[in-house]
Amino acid sequence: MSRPAQIWVDADACPTVIKEILYRAAERAQVVLTLVANQPLRVPNSRFIRTVQVMQGFDVADNEIVQRAAAGDLVITADIPLADEVISKGARALNPRGEMYTPATIKARLNMRDFMDTLRSSGIQTGGPAALSQTERKAFADQLDRWLQRNSA
Repeated sequence: MSRPAQIWVDADACPTVIKEILYRAAERAQVVLTLVANQPLRVPNSRFIRTVQVMQGFDVADNEIVQRAAAGDLVITADIPLADEVISKGARALNPRGEMYTPATIKARLNMRDFMDTLRSSGIQTGGPAALSQTERKAFADQLDRWLQRNSA
């Protein structure tokens, strides 16, 4: 017997406003939400919200998520390589700006990420991401709701 779909969060870089949306959604839909980080996290007291603290280190939290996520789960991350790995396991990946990564789009996103990495390593300033907009927050909440409608009990 398989377990119900769960939500995993790459929590170290996840914006607080997105975590708050996720906390409310986990309670409302009664779906297990697990935040994985390399530092202690404060989360609401809930039987649906859990945290996993991993050791400090490059990709330690990502590797933990890849190991634990299962087909049908949802992973919240802006990390393109992590999204690629969980998609290959049959999970879904949603970034905090509301973009649902898919098998059809993830390779192009991975190529663009690698290209931008190459630019940065050659000394070209590419700038950081813009602040999370209200439109992106709504897009995230809408994608999360769609996933919850399909996957919660």
